Parts: sequence; C-alpha cells; structure tokens
Amino acid sequence: MLTMPRIIISILILIFSLNKLFAADIPVIVIAAGKTYQSKGIVGSDVVIVDSKAISESNEFFLGDVLSKNLNGMNYFQTGGHGTTSGIQLRGLPKRYSTVYIDGVKVSDPSSPSNDYYFGNLMKGSIDRVEILKGSQSSLYGGGAIGGTINLFTKKGKEGHHNNIEVSTGSNATKNFNVSFDGKEENYDYFVGFNKFLTDGISAMNDNDEKDKYYNDGVVANFGYNINDKIRLENYLRYADSYLEYDEVTAGRADSNNTDDEERSYSLRLIRDDGNLKNTLSYNNAYIKRSVIGYSGTNDIYWGFRDALNLVGEYNFNYDTKIVYGLDNEFDRADFTTWAVSGNLESDEAVYSQYVDFQFRPKEKIYSTIGFRRDDHTTAGVYETGRVTFAYKPDNKTKFRSSFGTGIRFPSLNDYYYDYNVDNKEDLVPEKSTSFDIGVEKFIEKHNLNLDLTLFHVVYDDNISNWEQNTDRGKGLAFTIQNSEGNIKSKGFELSTKWKPKENLNFNLGYTFTDAYDGEDCDDPDYAKYQADWDTCLDEMPVRVPRHSVNVSINKKINNKINTSLLIKYTGERRDYGNQNTGNGGYNDVILDDYVTVDISGNYNLFDKYKVYFSATNLFDANYEEGYQYSTAGRSLNFGIKRSY
Repeated sequence: MLTMPRIIISILILIFSLNKLFAADIPVIVIAAGKTYQSKGIVGSDVVIVDSKAISESNEFFLGDVLSKNLNGMNYFQTGGHGTTSGIQLRGLPKRYSTVYIDGVKVSDPSSPSNDYYFGNLMKGSIDRVEILKGSQSSLYGGGAIGGTINLFTKKGKEGHHNNIEVSTGSNATKNFNVSFDGKEENYDYFVGFNKFLTDGISAMNDNDEKDKYYNDGVVANFGYNINDKIRLENYLRYADSYLEYDEVTAGRADSNNTDDEERSYSLRLIRDDGNLKNTLSYNNAYIKRSVIGYSGTNDIYWGFRDALNLVGEYNFNYDTKIVYGLDNEFDRADFTTWAVSGNLESDEAVYSQYVDFQFRPKEKIYSTIGFRRDDHTTAGVYETGRVTFAYKPDNKTKFRSSFGTGIRFPSLNDYYYDYNVDNKEDLVPEKSTSFDIGVEKFIEKHNLNLDLTLFHVVYDDNISNWEQNTDRGKGLAFTIQNSEGNIKSKGFELSTKWKPKENLNFNLGYTFTDAYDGEDCDDPDYAKYQADWDTCLDEMPVRVPRHSVNVSINKKINNKINTSLLIKYTGERRDYGNQNTGNGGYNDVILDDYVTVDISGNYNLFDKYKVYFSATNLFDANYEEGYQYSTAGRSLNFGIKRSY
C-alpha cells in the first residue's frame, strides 16, 4: 500500500522554499458569488474559476474529467467508464450537498434518491466557464447548497461568424465529434453546438473482460436579442440522449442493466437594464427520463420534472454599494414506474423563496456582504438561512477573506414518497448546516508567485439516511428513511500554488487535507485512537472522501506551435461501502487503497486554423478503484484534430 509519495512532499516543500509565485490567469469578473457581476478581487467567499481557456485546451471529453484535473479541493469519482454514475464532492461532503446550475437552470434530478446531478453525461464541448462557490450558500441558492454550488455557463456568440469542428479517436474504439456555429451582430447573437460520442468502454465490474458500450448525442443552443438599448431577450436549450450497458457490481452480474437517459433543460430570460437598476425574469425547466432494463427483464422508468420562475434584481446605490434581491418559485415532480411500486407513483413538492443580499464597503479596503433567505416548502415548512462575507485588501496583491453561512437541504421526493417511506414522511425534517472558512490570497510580483490558502469547517445536522431496516412491507428488504442523531463534521484546508519561473513554463500544485467524520469519538482530541492512529476513525468518514489529495501539473510551451502538459494526481485512502449485508440495513465498510496517476498531453498548431492534439491518461497503467469493486480505465490514448474558422 502506498503512503504519501515522497516526491510529492518534496515538490511541495520545494515550491514553498522557493518563495516564487505567479498571478493566476483567471477572469476578473464572477457571477456566482452574488448572482451579479463582481470583481473576484473583492469577493469574500471562496470562489474557484475554470475559464474557457482551461476547458478548451483540455483534451478530455467530459466536463467532470476537466474539473478533476483543474480544481483543488474537489473530489470527482466515477463508478466505471464513460457514462457511469459520477459525482463531485465539495468540502468533504457527499455529492448531494452541492447544487448544480447550467446557465441559471438547476439541473439536479428530482427523481433520483438524493436529488443530485449526474455528471457522467455532461460533455465539455459547449461549456465556456465554471464557477464554484464553496461553503454553505443556501441564502442565495436555496436548498441543497451545503457544500457549495457549481455554476456552469455555456458558450455565447462572439463578434462576427465562426465555425468550429473537432474529431478525435482513442482507446476502446472511442470516437468523438463536435461541431459548433456562433456569431454576433449589433442586435443579436447565437451559439449552436452538437456532439456525438461513442465508445466500446470498459467493464464497470472489476476482474471482468466484457465491455460496457456507451453513446452520447447532444445539442446546446443559446440565442440573444436586444429589443432596444435597455431590454434583452435570451433563450437557452440543452438536450442530451445517452445509452449505457451497465454492470450490477454488488450482485456480480455483468451487463445486467442497460440505461437509456434523456436529459433536457430550457430557459427563457427577459432582462431590463436601467443603469442603476437591473431586473432579470426567467422561466427555467429541467426534465430527466431514465429507463433501466434489469437483468430479469424489468423496465424501471424514472421521470424528473422541474419548473421554476425566478426574478433576480440588483440596485446599485453607488460604486461601493448594491443590493441584490430575488424571488424563486420552484416546482418539482417525480414519476416512478418500478418493480417495487404497484403501478405508477407520482410525487410533487414546491418551494417559494425570497432573498436579499447586501454588498457594501464599510471602510476603505474592506468589502462585506450580508444575505438572508426565507424558504417556504410545501411539506417541510418555513426555514431561514443567511450568510456573511468579509474581504480585506491591504494592497492589490494581497487579500484576506472569510465567510460564514447556514445551509439547508430539504428531503428529496424519493425520501418523501418512495414506497419504502410512505408511513413517515411527516417525521422527516430538512438537513441543516453551518459553514465557516478563512483564507488568504497572495501575489508576489517580484518572484512570479501566487498562493491561495483556505481553512474550512462545516457541520451539518439531521442527516437523512436509510439505516433502519423495515421488514413488514412484503417486498423483501426495505428501509425506513429517517433523520440520524448527532451531526457530521468536515474540516481541513486547501492549498494551491502557481509558479511561473519562465514565460513559457508553469508549475501548479494543490493539496487538500480533509478531516470528515460522523462519529463523536473521533471528535474528541483526547480520544486515544484518534491521537494514535487515524485509520481507526476512517470507518466514520463519509464515503469516497480522501483525507489527503495532491495535484501537481507542469505546462511547457516549447514554441509557438507546441504545448505540452504533465499531471500527477495522488488520492489518499478513503472509506466505501462493501457488498456484504450486515443484516440491519447496512453494509460492511471497506478501505480503498490510495493511488497515483500520471497523465500527459500535447497540442500542435498545424496551421493557423488547425490544431492536432494527443493525451495519455493513466500513463503507467495504475490499478486502482474509485468505488469498491468498480473498474477504472488503464492506460488510455486519445488523438484528435480541431479546425476553427
């Protein structure tokens, strides 16, 4: 079993001893932090941005893979090859505690057990930028935003008219095709992108030679029209259709399930900008249909529907002071047709919300935010959340920041209405959190060095689980979903450094330490086993959350035509569920080994409008698991060509 590789520790020590940093090439403006345009330099929340350059220059197919290699403090996992179940964990919390938006549309699946977003089908081709807001953010984004929010922004039309095409092929008979058209004139702009992806895949089941085929077809369209100098109309549409052969790993059955997923999201926005006063009224819709054909021939179908009517407004009192306000009306519905339910089961809930966010500068070099939100849930009732942020900039190269927020996650429709839980839905209460972080960002111009350090602490209560087995339903193994006693805590720190010793050479290093657990024994500093050996507390950590994770990347621009990169990623030991039933509604825990992967990639500008690229993922063919008994791809190669005109 590996321990923390000495080479990575040495690199970390070296970078800090060099005392050389560089300013990260990141956008100045962010939207996610306050649902309005803000300079990143004055934001008190912990905001991480993956810009269009990082996404477009990545040779990955899927956005989740791009994020896993560009973000510090984020854990991305996948249970098998392309198209399989995947998720993003922020601040050491399960994926259901982070909300995901695409162009303002909340895209989590109301029919899924945890009401989270399925990243496995999201291609990167149409995504322009990603903004991740860490920590409890329910005062702005409502229920679910306990670990943070992930905001995705699709591409928009640029001045003139442009066409782009990309074709690639790789290991496991993988083929990828992307084409897009965009343009912008005086009164209108547009972007339309198409993707087609197919692969023979790998087996999701360890120690199995069969392959799980997967395909993904999709389209994204953005249109904007300036009615006059004050009023603008925008329209966004995304559609994706995918098919996957999937193994039932815990039952030891290869290709036992085939899934056919249909996903679409839509938004129509009316924007009026009167200078100091700006209002955006939008109708948002998300729809997911998931068909699962089981090994015995059963066909389970899950439909998730979400309609939302949103108003976001801002009033600028002056350069330093603005107020952001909003109304959110969200209507969720899920339909189930499954073997476990007699006939169809329909369920629906609604949340009516009002919020206000006051952004101001109380003193020179100090920037602050105070926010409050009220949610009225049709079943859970009325709850309030809030946040306070603080940023201090003694100069243009240094920023101290901190934020405090409360969060909430309402029970999912699956929690409330699925057949296993119909008897006690009124007993469920929302999960609640408090989150605090403090950080410093430092740029030392003389040495071309950028440093970002964040300490965080999250506590959430009333965790909803299905630990209690219920045997009186006449359907075999069933569980009563309930709120757990006690709380779950996650604390640690995130460290990122970016060093540019030469104009054409970049070094990036990120290290995350996460101490997350739901056991009171491990919360006691005097507890012998906690002090002596943290491994004995590992069984109380949330699943698939590593205690240590390290990313080291090196980018070298050889000349005007050739660019290369190297990525070394270390993931520490983590807890996961085993497949042996304990007889009381749970499974024996297992400890997944730590591992190191190495990726390389390169781009070559063949002509002015042509670029060829290659990538080698898991170069040394490391054997590891992201989920217990689930396979991961060995060494994989990919080659492609892009043309822009």
